Amino acid sequence: MELLKRKLFALLILSTAAVQLFAQTNQQALEAAFGKSYELEKTGDFSASMDPLKQVYDESSYEINLRLGWLNYNAGLFDESIIFYSTAQKLKPYAEEARFGLILPLAALGRWSEVIGIYDKILEINPNNTIAMYRLGLVYYGRKDYNKAYPLFKKVVDLYPFGYDGLLMLGWTSYFLGNYNQAKVLFNKVKLYNPGDASAEEGLKLIQ
Repeated sequence: MELLKRKLFALLILSTAAVQLFAQTNQQALEAAFGKSYELEKTGDFSASMDPLKQVYDESSYEINLRLGWLNYNAGLFDESIIFYSTAQKLKPYAEEARFGLILPLAALGRWSEVIGIYDKILEINPNNTIAMYRLGLVYYGRKDYNKAYPLFKKVVDLYPFGYDGLLMLGWTSYFLGNYNQAKVLFNKVKLYNPGDASAEEGLKLIQ
């Protein structure tokens, strides 16, 4: 009985050592793959920079899927990018970076309803995400849906009262909504941030 216990203990030690060795080897392989991928990306060869990651691809790896989403997007392979970013997003449901990544290929394909849905989801999870608010505001502004753009830009300005981008876009949105007094105030604030700002100057001339 005692001999059996010693054998089982020895087997457990060997198994643990084997698992640790595998994990260490796997980590080294992943680091090497990511390192080579970054190196190739610097040359602008996005297709080649995917190859090292494909050799160690693991569907359950958030990091690999996220990076392949990025590389496929830059290679102009938007459908493939969507697949990898979607996989990453499913692996980490609360990760904003995966959703922001997924927006890139969707926007490139003109799938704006889906883009809006993703921004809405980001803001549902994190209502004060000013990047999502601002970019969603730009989508509505581009559609000339100023009534929807306005509250988004306004909240950005509420959170960052002296932020250039928010002030400028709230100014233009106010202008197109016919709120000229507010637009004038906002354009003048933009000029305090960036004296002589061309866009703000243009807005002020239109109001006169």
